[in-house]
Amino acid sequence: MKITVLSIIALLASSSLFAQKENLLSSKYSVAELKQTLIPQAVWTPFPRLSDREGWAKADKNMLQACIKSAESSMDYDWPTIPATLSLLYVRTGNRSQYQAVSFKKRNVLATLIMAEVAENKGRFIDPIINGIWSICEESWWGVPAHLPGGKDYAGLMDVSQPFIDLFAAETGKVLAWADYFLGDRLDAVSPQIRKRIYSEITCRLLDPFMKRDHWWTGRDGSIPNNWNPWICSNLLNTVLLIEKDEQKRTGVVNELLVVLDNFFNPYPQDGGCDEGPGYWNAAGASLYDNIVLLNLASNDAFRYVYENEKFKNMGRYIYRAQISENYVLNFADASHQLGIVSDMVYHFGKDITDRDMMDFGAFYHTPDVAASAGIRSLCALFMQDELRKATKRLPLLQDVWFPDLQVAIARDRQGTDEGFYLAAKGGHNSESHNHNDIGNYVVFYDGQPLLIDAGAGKYTARTFSSKRYDIWFNRSDFHNLPTVNGRTQQPGREYEAVDVNYHAGKSSVVFSLDIAKAYPAEAAVNSWKRTVTLHRGKRVIIKDVADLQQAGAVTQHVMTCYPAEVTQPGKLVIHYQARDGKNTDFVMTYNPKQMKADVEKVSLSTEEDEGIQSKWGDRIYRINFNAVTPKLKDTYQLEIRMKDK
Repeated sequence: MKITVLSIIALLASSSLFAQKENLLSSKYSVAELKQTLIPQAVWTPFPRLSDREGWAKADKNMLQACIKSAESSMDYDWPTIPATLSLLYVRTGNRSQYQAVSFKKRNVLATLIMAEVAENKGRFIDPIINGIWSICEESWWGVPAHLPGGKDYAGLMDVSQPFIDLFAAETGKVLAWADYFLGDRLDAVSPQIRKRIYSEITCRLLDPFMKRDHWWTGRDGSIPNNWNPWICSNLLNTVLLIEKDEQKRTGVVNELLVVLDNFFNPYPQDGGCDEGPGYWNAAGASLYDNIVLLNLASNDAFRYVYENEKFKNMGRYIYRAQISENYVLNFADASHQLGIVSDMVYHFGKDITDRDMMDFGAFYHTPDVAASAGIRSLCALFMQDELRKATKRLPLLQDVWFPDLQVAIARDRQGTDEGFYLAAKGGHNSESHNHNDIGNYVVFYDGQPLLIDAGAGKYTARTFSSKRYDIWFNRSDFHNLPTVNGRTQQPGREYEAVDVNYHAGKSSVVFSLDIAKAYPAEAAVNSWKRTVTLHRGKRVIIKDVADLQQAGAVTQHVMTCYPAEVTQPGKLVIHYQARDGKNTDFVMTYNPKQMKADVEKVSLSTEEDEGIQSKWGDRIYRINFNAVTPKLKDTYQLEIRMKDK
């Protein structure tokens, strides 16, 4: 298959323009039809009520018991207030984790207590649950300081007179709504003010702001939303379906959610590729799926037609198409190379779109006896454990994958095994969600283990999503497997993009090529920089760059690895790779010693942001620099990597 720049533009244009008219969710039913389609709130029973013990007898006993055991350790949890200074920490030092640790734990404890009471039905968790509900309702802000608007008008504290919705405000509403659904009568028996407070806070903080206030993540302004859209919508949908008794208002909110979800789905690439990476797929394509699950539960499967949509299917398939090996996934942009697979949801998604590879993939990661939580994924999982235990468990490990819209090429030596080489490379542009300046970047794995890497993202701080984002080393092109040209690195922005993208997969080799010149600023003086990345199956990987420059200043080819490396002789650099069995195996990178001189530096990990790198890779990130000895206006640079003595 060969895709040129013109055909890619045509693909993107056609998929975008036609998708804009699609409105898969919002065009199916009129508001009146939707009202008739939705099961009324008073009788909607997506999962057994607390009193339906026969229904709960069908849930997985081990998961429920794990929930009880976890909740017992929180019986005396001292629900903390969140002081203003903890919120101010974000603007004062850039730290966001301390606030989030307190806030997230409160919600996790509450969700566990709710499910423990549902499992046991003895009333002993009710008072701690009430304390949790009341404590959370009294918080000034259900979101996190990192999501507050910048500037002096906020300066790290919430304006309580102007509520708006972030990811975690919506998550909070969902947990409170499940408390109301499962335990409403028990709460009323203590005081009717508890449920009244839940409804009032949800309406004031979530439902009214959603309907009356613009939020950037909705795409109402014509922009292309990221994972915030389906993630927040799934929680708002969950909340309004459970808690809103006024059917007219309930329908209105659901209808608007369908419109907002279409703003996410319409421009999504037809190939289903997630530019945010597998780590964000759980909140992107998978969260869209959560919405469809909820809609089908609330409408006697009136939205099941969505599962037949090819783009929706591709959105699901992305998660196993981006799998490298059992422990690694492809991690361009901010996504981690290590991903906890939500096995139950992935299996369920695969079953709904009738994709056997996805079902087997989800079942492969099945972890039994995990404590249940108050959310749609966990609740569905409670009633499908027997099926998952019996399911076929297999990693598809596809030999070749091409995402023409995302411009990501994936290849391995053989189908169905992680043995041998794995190569992935990307084109795209430098305004992707969670973007790194990484056009033309590539990664190489061997036997399922990393060899040449993308370091990924570190710990999020105030700099992460600010104007200083590209001051952070792991977001910059000179700490990816890319060249620095005339002292210039790639720049962020939609105009910095790959062109002339080509892909071909054959029996013995896979070739991906592109011109990355437009990723660099004018000061780099690059006419063209044609990169070709080739996997010769079972043998080697070759990176070939053909440069055409306006001026011949310094040129450095950067290569990132997680193993020590050394130049053993001119033209030969050895990487001391370690196989998964712990044995050391050297790989050799060869280059023209008359053209380039190599050196190796260990990347210093010393900042708070670097803590995130260390948690994934340890203190073992190395950058190899191949410096051009005598740069020329026109030249060809080549790196070859193979196992030593092969």
